[in-house]
Amino acid sequence: MKSKTAFLYKPHDLRIEDVELAPLKPNQVLIQVGACGICGSDVECYEGKSAEGRYDIAPYTPGHEWGGKIVEVGSGVSTLKAGMKVTGDCVMACGVCQNCKDGLMPSACLNMREIGFRPDSPGGMGEYMIVEEQYVHHIPDDWSYAMGAWVETFSIGYFGLWGNGGYIDASDTAVIFGCGPVGISATMAAKTSGATVIVVDPIPSRRELALKYGADYVVDPTAGNLKEQIDKLTNGNGPSVIAEASGNDNAIASIFDIAGHSCRIHLIGHSIGRKVPVELGWTIWKTLKINGSGGTKDFGQRTIRFMSAIKDKYDFDALNTHYFNFDQLHEAMNTAINEKDSAFKVMLQFPVE
Repeated sequence: MKSKTAFLYKPHDLRIEDVELAPLKPNQVLIQVGACGICGSDVECYEGKSAEGRYDIAPYTPGHEWGGKIVEVGSGVSTLKAGMKVTGDCVMACGVCQNCKDGLMPSACLNMREIGFRPDSPGGMGEYMIVEEQYVHHIPDDWSYAMGAWVETFSIGYFGLWGNGGYIDASDTAVIFGCGPVGISATMAAKTSGATVIVVDPIPSRRELALKYGADYVVDPTAGNLKEQIDKLTNGNGPSVIAEASGNDNAIASIFDIAGHSCRIHLIGHSIGRKVPVELGWTIWKTLKINGSGGTKDFGQRTIRFMSAIKDKYDFDALNTHYFNFDQLHEAMNTAINEKDSAFKVMLQFPVE
């Protein structure tokens, strides 16, 4: 069976090729892709700014935010059936290595694969994809494929607050740094949990979006002293929860200044490869609790249920500012790269029978 599939060979060398799909293994499913989002990580790999995409090994098929329909299942598949709408995990833990058996995060897996970033785990930028049953999740029939593509992103913001022992409720005041797709997901999760939500972002259109998707207040960090702005909104107490979803150096550094006493700090935004000067001593005098959130663990099904519960209040499809057909892939990538202020989420579409 043939599939038109994208391959990233090196920076700025993204090609659509006709490939012959391999026969299904007993534990695999064949999925016809309906939608695939372009993530900031995809952009950085395309531009050569990130080593996450492993074209140093071989060309790989990007796309870790996807929704599609199963067209065939392997002989050993027991929970999934042809015709189901599905999405899937990004970080693919083997489940059998010592770290997996110890219950560590998927990012600790000694045999870790990452769908859409490695040659051994092709992503959703193609007409069809093949994925093992254990990484695939059934989504409701009334969802669009594009909403299915939002599950991976939403799971990061949701897990960032609730995973690894995290929690948030109506007694909390939360500050979310960054209102990109992960930040807006954290905003929805925090507001649904009942917290008072403050979103910090320098882009006016994103602050406006945050107010529509759960923020009680928005703050422009370039408009004055950030701590003073946050103190004014929190009666001088500072937030009890912070989710850093921007990966911005200034935002990371400011966490320790604005945090309230005993604040629970969740680091979600990517900043690896850089040293960020911070006043770490505040972790002692404010008794700060800091955790990281690299990927998610066992949150696929929970994320789907969470999104189902809030989809009538928050329109996920409206977050997709630009749609392109798959044969317009290069135009879509250029839009994601060059129109960051207006291109909140660029979504590739595929015809599904």
